[in-house]
Amino acid sequence: MDDLLPDLCDEFEGTVTWVPIQWQDYGGKHIFSGKVETLRCYEDNSMVRELVASPGEGRILVIDGHGNLNRALLGDLLAEKAVKNGWNGVVVYGAVRDAAALSGMPLGVKALGVCPIKTEKKGKGEIGASLRIGGILIESGNYLYADKNGVVVSEIPLKAVSSL
Repeated sequence: MDDLLPDLCDEFEGTVTWVPIQWQDYGGKHIFSGKVETLRCYEDNSMVRELVASPGEGRILVIDGHGNLNRALLGDLLAEKAVKNGWNGVVVYGAVRDAAALSGMPLGVKALGVCPIKTEKKGKGEIGASLRIGGILIESGNYLYADKNGVVVSEIPLKAVSSL
């Protein structure tokens, strides 16, 4: 099934919420889903490094980088850690880098765009923050579903998750 979201939106209308952002796909997995862990940070990916080094257990890391494209919050080294530790995907409201390397990894990666510049490491960020991206509230513990059609979130797991 290449188009998961249209079917989910039809079947679970009123349960799923579309995040109205025109995401770009960078990872090797174009269809992915999982329970959400949130992070808010600005031009500092120290907490991204901390989270992807922890057991992912099939979760999706949603990073609110404030839509900033001046520094990349995820690159190949952190994506490799995410894969190694069992994360299913990373959604960045901001920039990523190492786009060619990311495309070959078994990880879902969506972002606004790319930037070749790394972040500063100041140890700043807020794990578990309630995020508002595209006007949509996204919280740790929500469920996220993504494909080439975009991203939807739900407060409850949907039966389609087992078929991915």
